[in-house]
Amino acid sequence: MSDDILAQLTESVVQARQDTARELTARALQAGLEPLTIIDRGLTPGMRIVGDKFACGEAFIPHLVMAGRTMKGAMELLAPELKRRSQTATRAGVAVIGTVKGDIHEIGKSLVGIMLTASGFEVHDLGVDVPVEAFIAKARETGANLVGLSALLTTTMVVQRRVIEALEKDGLRAKVRVMVGGAPVKAAWAEEIGADGYAEDANGAVDLAKRLVAA
Repeated sequence: MSDDILAQLTESVVQARQDTARELTARALQAGLEPLTIIDRGLTPGMRIVGDKFACGEAFIPHLVMAGRTMKGAMELLAPELKRRSQTATRAGVAVIGTVKGDIHEIGKSLVGIMLTASGFEVHDLGVDVPVEAFIAKARETGANLVGLSALLTTTMVVQRRVIEALEKDGLRAKVRVMVGGAPVKAAWAEEIGADGYAEDANGAVDLAKRLVAA
């Protein structure tokens, strides 16, 4: 019975059926399944399938976004139970991501967040037009070991440098890996500003993130 519910839950994420996923999550809890089991054997496998499909061109941006929302909706039901039982989900790392101050481009950064979540990261997406201070505060608050900085305009690339300088000034730089990305960003720029790596697309960002936190 429990395996059947979990399999259906995985499929609901793959198909991005938000109401179904919430209903199945509630049923799984009522059936006595542990929240971590629901996450690890129901929700996460679904996101991995969608991420794999996206990586090989079988799924596209809207599908990936909707699957991410489906998992998020189910997690809203599980979060109170996790807290009540003092449980934490297995995670690959804790990432703080955002598009830097002065830049309001959303899609690429959001895809990276969704795919990091699918890969087991706890992701704190600060959105767009994010001030330097907000990256520092959230990294400190969450104990992040990864910071992702997106800049889609040449005029805002310099803010990536400022975030890294602020991390150093605040004593956090040694504790976090920093990756940068965005259309005008190249590997030479990442090296110049002292970032730990650069990725040109969402798939590359996830691979990079995994390598950085494992190092």
